[in-house]
Amino acid sequence: MQRRTTLTAALSVLAATALVWGSAASAQNAPKIAVTDLAYAQRVSEYFEAGTYQRSSQMSAQGSHSGGYSHGPYSGSGSHSGSHSVQASEQASGTYVAGRYSYIEQRELGGFTNDIKGVLLRGTAFRLVQGKGFDAGAPQPSKAEQVLNQVQGGKMAKPVRQPEVNDIIARIKKGEFNGADYVLFGVVSSVEFSDALSPLQGTSSATRQYGLDLLADFSLIHTKTYEIKAAFSAQGAGNDTKILSHRGDIAPPNRAKVMRETSQSLAQSVFQQLSDQLGYTDPHLSRGVRAPMAVPVPLHGGQPVPQQQPEQVLILR
Repeated sequence: MQRRTTLTAALSVLAATALVWGSAASAQNAPKIAVTDLAYAQRVSEYFEAGTYQRSSQMSAQGSHSGGYSHGPYSGSGSHSGSHSVQASEQASGTYVAGRYSYIEQRELGGFTNDIKGVLLRGTAFRLVQGKGFDAGAPQPSKAEQVLNQVQGGKMAKPVRQPEVNDIIARIKKGEFNGADYVLFGVVSSVEFSDALSPLQGTSSATRQYGLDLLADFSLIHTKTYEIKAAFSAQGAGNDTKILSHRGDIAPPNRAKVMRETSQSLAQSVFQQLSDQLGYTDPHLSRGVRAPMAVPVPLHGGQPVPQQQPEQVLILR
């Protein structure tokens, strides 16, 4: 009996050890994903001036005068003579060009990706790796400098192509996501801020609601084959509502609250759509998604905490 108990205990230890080793090996073989900051491009217009202008002038004048005299018709008389000299010179040279120039400014928004990384860490077995930030290339001369060099040198400046934030394949080849098996690439499609004032009927009060709506397009791309495993649009929204005691009062919005709600709702939308699509496109990746976790309901004294009401702002006069 003792030998059987010892054998059972040994088998249990071996099974637990194999389970631990299997979990560790599975974690080591889990796909590595890099989450990029949201790419953002917008058209920018600016006024430029390019010119050099020099002016110099000189002027000189000289004069002399002599007179005569007379003592009557029967006496001596004098003479009169004079000379004048005037010199002037002027030099002017200049180049002046002015106008408006528009171009596409490319950058990344880094304020909405940490929550996406957080939901992936909580809801999947994937390993996240940090990629490099977007490399916009060497600084280029301004439009004014380009025009000035063209006027002075007489040659058309050859435009230099800059890296594009939306060219994810070029960024992968450039090595911005070394070590990642997949890249979750997001591009901002729309950013809308809202500020609405709604009077409360029958009172002098009003509600003011500040909001932010963010729409972004996402793609999960394999870094070796460039195969797209998932593609979807996700939306995030946040708002801050205040009740004003008088309609003409001004209350600053809680922008941090609006940004946080937008980021969190965007992350939840990304996770839901990503996990749904992986179930159809790649069973191997789909196995890395854990079962949905129930959202805990906050309790206080055994009772659910009531939802937060709009903040009332009273301005004393």
